Amino acid sequence: QVRLVESGGGLVQAGDSLRLSCAASGRTDVSYAVGWFRQAPGKERAFVAAIGWDGSSTLYADSVKGRFTISRDNAKNTAYLQMNSLKPEDTALYYCARQLGRTRGSAMGVKKSYDSWGQGTQVTVSS
Repeated sequence: QVRLVESGGGLVQAGDSLRLSCAASGRTDVSYAVGWFRQAPGKERAFVAAIGWDGSSTLYADSVKGRFTISRDNAKNTAYLQMNSLKPEDTALYYCARQLGRTRGSAMGVKKSYDSWGQGTQVTVSS
């Protein structure tokens, strides 16, 4: 079992930046990708970004490419999502999740392949 805890959300203005963190505890001695997803009120939970087990593979949703950067520090069992140039449409509850294995590329964007989820951190961007 693994426990994922997100932090770093908040209320910001359009154009500002935030960095979200996802700390893993428990069973972390396995290879896994980390994904970030978000869910706005009344909408489905959507993929945002993912990073492979060793950090060499990343994947982004088109809506965040060039603005968001995902990274991870395996020594700290923590993944990050740096969000720049935030827009009101980025407002959502952001979740991190774990995908077991050494997947790369588009396979990291498959929501149902993630087996553990955090509780989420709220990001609100005002115009």
